[in-house]
Amino acid sequence: FLVEIVDSVEIYLNLLRSIFDFNAIRNLLTGPNQIKIRIDAMNGVMGPYVRRILCDELGAPANSAINCIPLEDFGGQPPDPNLTYAAALLEAMKGGEYGFGAAFDADGDRYMILGQNGFFVNASDSLAIIAANLSCIPYFCQMGVRGFGRSMPTSTALDKVAKVMKVPVYETPAGWRYFSNLMDSGRCSLCGEESFGTGSDHLREKDGLWAVLVWLSILAARKQSVEEIVRDHWAKFGRHYYCRFDYEALEPRTAYFIMRDLEALITDKSFSHQQFAVGNNIYSVERTDNFEYVDPVDGTVTKRQGLRIIFSDASRLIFRMSSSSHVRATLRIYAESYEKDPSQHNKEPQAVLSPLIAIALKISQIHERTGRKGPTVIT
Repeated sequence: FLVEIVDSVEIYLNLLRSIFDFNAIRNLLTGPNQIKIRIDAMNGVMGPYVRRILCDELGAPANSAINCIPLEDFGGQPPDPNLTYAAALLEAMKGGEYGFGAAFDADGDRYMILGQNGFFVNASDSLAIIAANLSCIPYFCQMGVRGFGRSMPTSTALDKVAKVMKVPVYETPAGWRYFSNLMDSGRCSLCGEESFGTGSDHLREKDGLWAVLVWLSILAARKQSVEEIVRDHWAKFGRHYYCRFDYEALEPRTAYFIMRDLEALITDKSFSHQQFAVGNNIYSVERTDNFEYVDPVDGTVTKRQGLRIIFSDASRLIFRMSSSSHVRATLRIYAESYEKDPSQHNKEPQAVLSPLIAIALKISQIHERTGRKGPTVIT
């Protein structure tokens, strides 16, 4: 037999050349108004791609990319691109020297975006902002935009953009395979998850470096900072305050009974239209369910994908058991609240969401039943 050795970095680079305007990105990184970037590959497989594409091909200084040598133990740090595990990148960005920062996970399919002074872009906002600025990417100008996809726990920020653009949105269970079906059938051009995974139909997986290049393309086209782009987006579409709380390493039996009892509570008729008063806030339950998805391509039905409480003001609480965790059981709570008024867009998400979080803790009794005082990770 024959063994063929291929350079996956070069193959991927050639694909990206057909998607992006590399001259525009190169000018952003090397031109008279260049911005300094800081990219953390977190010692995962993305390191060689970052060096070859962002540094060698697009001209970013070599010291722009850090932790680019793939290591079996990832340098002793979890390769998870969030504010908890990418703390070193966050601190570097807070200094104000860099205008754009990004981090990747172990296999490079998930990413995080930071602006100058450590301005954090949550994954749901990132997906919506990318959708609103697809005209900055030659690929979408040529191929058009057929539809968007988001996982059910992801905030509804994408839906606001889709409504303006008059394209459909597919709300799927967590798991990329659902997006693949949509893309293969020609229904979906862009999709994403709240866990920092975003991709398009240029391939059938989420793609962290592609998302970073989209952001650099937007910066080059709009000639604004990351923070300015995000705030302009909020002013136009409203801000979706959003947080995810992970309770990791729970005893599986305890986690199962928490979810079982919670489902019985919220699906009981007496819970429908119930009101919760927390401080000066009153939340009226509009509907509840255990999310079910019918695949529009093949008609496959996927049941019991997460408990949802949707309030009359479009706020949402979601409870979901994670099937991807490798440590016992993980229960995730998602809270979302929409704010249209631009004068109310400068608050801390956890402060805005604290009444919803109080409701979630009260009805789930997760602290009492697990002995926990709080979540393991907040994103």
